[in-house]
Parts: sequence; structure tokens; C-alpha cells
Amino acid sequence: MALMSRAERGGERQQRDQVVRGLSVYRLLPSLSEYQGLHLERSDVVRLMRWQRGGAEADRLARLRATWLGERKWSKSEFPSGRAAAPVLSRRLAESMGEGLAAAGSLVPVEIDAAAKGDEYFLFVVEAVVDCLDLRRSSKPKKIDGEVKKAVFRPEALPSHLPAFRLPQFPGAVQWNGWAADLLADLTGDQIERRLIWSEDPAARPHPDPWGI
Repeated sequence: MALMSRAERGGERQQRDQVVRGLSVYRLLPSLSEYQGLHLERSDVVRLMRWQRGGAEADRLARLRATWLGERKWSKSEFPSGRAAAPVLSRRLAESMGEGLAAAGSLVPVEIDAAAKGDEYFLFVVEAVVDCLDLRRSSKPKKIDGEVKKAVFRPEALPSHLPAFRLPQFPGAVQWNGWAADLLADLTGDQIERRLIWSEDPAARPHPDPWGI
């Protein structure tokens, strides 16, 4: 049996810590610090979101095209996409998350225009769709895209063992469990903004507009 990596042990520790602290769910996006980010090819993103809504195999992406944005002197973010539907991870982050990613979805290579050596990134296609929203206590999903501005989850139904999941009511948005959000933030320092969507802790304050720009 292969030895568990330090990062995978860290992930298990984060999961155990979350059990102690209580469950939580986040939206992740790049911080406003000075890092280069990725502009994702619009047609690929539209196709991805079509797959998220309908699940047609013909819409499943085999690659995602992108271009770097930002000052060349800036370092490249390891979490460079703010698209709620399309989280992108550097190879280091993908490897650090271990086999947990495979439990929730799959990785698709990102083809970056004029990529430099070492520009190896992956789109995390979250396939796990879990009906765990408390519809009575949550805000009504928007008609256009299903966005739920105020989400309240049913703790017994939350897939807390997964790093991330999607909701059937809001399929175009990736929701991150607290332990995975913490692990990614620990690995990247100031590169990631964590917006709290929901927490079991009654004293916690969710972000007022987690899906806003």
C-alpha cells in the first residue's frame, strides 16, 4: 500500500477538525492580491455550464482553453479562475488534494495560450450533485440560473466527505466544504478569497452576496 502523502494526511486532519468545529460551505475565488489570473474561453465555459445543467455527454469538456491576464511581473495564481462553474487548480494543488478530488469529479487539462514552462493547470469538473439544501429556510433560487443568495443546508444530507459538490437547484456553481477551503487556503496563502455561504455555527456570519463579482 502506498504511503499517504503529507498533503493527504493534512486533508484528513482538516476533515477531522471540521467535525469538531462544525460544518461549513464556501465559495472560493481568486483574491485581489497581485497575481495573474486566467481568462477562460467563453465558448468552453458556456459548454461546461450546459453540461452542468443537462448532463449531456456531448457537452462534456475534454479541455479548457484560457489566456493569462494581469501584469507579467506578477506571479501566477495557483487558483486563477473566479468562475463559480469552473474552478481551476495548479498541478501542485491538484496533487496536494489527493484522491479526494476524484471522489467528487474529474480533472480536465487547461490549454493556456502561449503557456510558459510549468504552466500546468486543470479544470476541476465537479460531478457530485447533492440535494442537501433546506428549501424552507433558504432564499428562493433565481429563475435565470438557479442562484441561491442565502443558502441553508441540511447537515445530515451535506456531503462533508467530499471537497466540493453542486446543488440540483443551482448546478452552475461549485460549493466547497470547509475542510477543503481551509486546505487550499493554507496551501496558497493570500491567493484565495473564501466567502462563507453557510455554517453550522450560529455565531458565524455568511457573506452577504457570496456569488457576486
